[in-house]
Amino acid sequence: MSKLIVDGKEIDVPTEYTLLQACEAAGAEIPRFCFHERLSIAGNCRMCLVELVGSPKPVASCAWGVRDCRPGPKGEPPEVKTRSPMVKKAREGVMEFLLINHPLDCPICDQGGECDLQDQSMAYGVDASRYRENKRAVEDKYIGVLVKTVMNRCIHCTRCIRFSTEVAGVPELGAIGRGEDMEITTYLEHAMTSELQGNVVDLCPVGALTSKPYAFAARPWELGKTESVDVMDAVGSSIRVDFRGREVMRVLPRTNDAVNEEWISDKTRHVVDGLKIQRLDQPYLRERGHLRPASWSEAFQAIAARVRVTRPERTGAVVGDLAAVEEIFALKELMDRLGVKNIDARQDGSALDPAWGRATYLFNPTIAGIEQADALLIVGSNPRREAAVLNARIRKRWRMGGFPIAVIGERADLTYSYEHLGAGPETLADVAAGRHAFADTLKAAKAPLILVGAGALARPDGAAVASLAAQAAQALGAVKDGWNGFAILHAAASRVGALDVGFVPGAGARTAAEMAHGGVLELAFLLGADEAEVAKGAFVVYIGTHGDRGANRADVILPGAAYTEKSGLYVNTEGRVQIAERAGFPPGQAREDWAILRALSDILGHKLPFDSLIELRAALFKAHPHLQRIDEITPGDPADIARLAARGGAPDRAPFRPAVDDFYLTNPIARASVVMHQCSALAKGAHALTAAE
Repeated sequence: MSKLIVDGKEIDVPTEYTLLQACEAAGAEIPRFCFHERLSIAGNCRMCLVELVGSPKPVASCAWGVRDCRPGPKGEPPEVKTRSPMVKKAREGVMEFLLINHPLDCPICDQGGECDLQDQSMAYGVDASRYRENKRAVEDKYIGVLVKTVMNRCIHCTRCIRFSTEVAGVPELGAIGRGEDMEITTYLEHAMTSELQGNVVDLCPVGALTSKPYAFAARPWELGKTESVDVMDAVGSSIRVDFRGREVMRVLPRTNDAVNEEWISDKTRHVVDGLKIQRLDQPYLRERGHLRPASWSEAFQAIAARVRVTRPERTGAVVGDLAAVEEIFALKELMDRLGVKNIDARQDGSALDPAWGRATYLFNPTIAGIEQADALLIVGSNPRREAAVLNARIRKRWRMGGFPIAVIGERADLTYSYEHLGAGPETLADVAAGRHAFADTLKAAKAPLILVGAGALARPDGAAVASLAAQAAQALGAVKDGWNGFAILHAAASRVGALDVGFVPGAGARTAAEMAHGGVLELAFLLGADEAEVAKGAFVVYIGTHGDRGANRADVILPGAAYTEKSGLYVNTEGRVQIAERAGFPPGQAREDWAILRALSDILGHKLPFDSLIELRAALFKAHPHLQRIDEITPGDPADIARLAARGGAPDRAPFRPAVDDFYLTNPIARASVVMHQCSALAKGAHALTAAE
């Protein structure tokens, strides 16, 4: 620790602190444009100037280390002043320079009302400028369908460049020219390809980079704000949903160092237009091959008539990827009362089973724990597509050094270097048996991590692959006292919660894959399950939000609520219980899914024992107490992994395939989104150079 005097206050700070961090630790406010806690130091803007007593001129506090400060002539601690006349004059001068070329278009700028330049010019600027020269004009750049550029406003803080290079790992943005000719661009003006590119809008301290889909849509003071959780993948990123009236306007990240830090993926941010398109807003019944609008009573009576003539063993239920824990629990309770054992939440065919123990299906080292790992083996996964924010965390650890990475599965650009060991289970068996050089690397590591993707488990031999991965974790030291490096990376937001409440087939019952076989089912309930196949000839009841695949196959459609329109619990891939709060209301006659199931149970003569969400959660918490620990992880028992390893099995030789082929079109909301379809087309190279061709 080092002693420092800041504005007359003596403090102790770590020697690795910068002056900016030390001043803020002392309670001083330091303005900045280029400095960001999660990016490297650039020292471009000079807005953070402070007076270091003894220095002939102000110093940039973001780039000056505490350890570089000299003590006073009599050995007294270094002294820093943040409010002296020198500092005031320096900041006013910097602000004057920044505003020389900045256009006066605040009234039409989408950054208005949440602009760092506006705020700091009010606090640290002067009310007049001495410059009368013409302002510099810069041509706007095309960098894709998500980020709008107005480069006249750019102050060259280079936050966007550092983010795309360091965090996203796709160094597409850079600077050309020098001095007043400097410009930020993608060089050839092609579209950015990173799945995290939307974060540059949050990072931009002025209005040079704004959200293109959100352009001219609303002002920040018009919007209501609700804290929620992302369901586009299984990471469970913390988000803020901004809405106006009944309409969701935008999604922004919330800082959560344990999960997503302060980043979100582009799908999380820009899928909101999909909430308005192809929505189901009233019940439908299929008659003579065509769907017609119906009342709730008609729909329920049609379902009840079919339930009365269908045996429980010929009935099944499948849960989709976006369902909250409450409605999964309610559907399970209803199926139990009907005597139905054919239930499954693994619509992709995953072999994971809660009977194996909770540790066998969690990301046990936790997302933040990736930074503690010192070696990584990725099995059958493409984290960049399946969990873009988690992939950024892996890259963050890789940039720290001392983190060898190997991949078994498909070759892909993961934004970090790795060793490709092979394509299928036979390579994993070689590593588990120590017949591969990377096995020695894992054994020598103090905290090795074995990441198993959902695609490796969603195969006919998924159980054998899971056992083989557990054997590798045991043999290579990934599971030991104080460290559990066996990590399952799910691709569906609902999966861990569904496994926690046991939404899997009973003894002798059918899995989701088996329910797809012809003649197996006569009645199928789909709770937002749009990726699941259904047996031909079955009567299908679909509860969901969009006119997607499930609705097209349905005989009865019951309109549900999207994740922004209900309060629900979600359990992310690491087992963290999180709550998504309601930001708006479902359209038309649509209702929350648990309420639909409660009303349906009454008509079926098997009334569920709860009449409100509070009562439902009380029943849920009584049955599964760990789900009431919001924002906490209840760890699994490492002994479960040893038991899984002992199960054995003979995996086939088919190569692993990742769980996600198209990052942008993975669920009904995304497939309804025009923006996501544009991004998907760009990712496939359809319009990669529209501005330059």
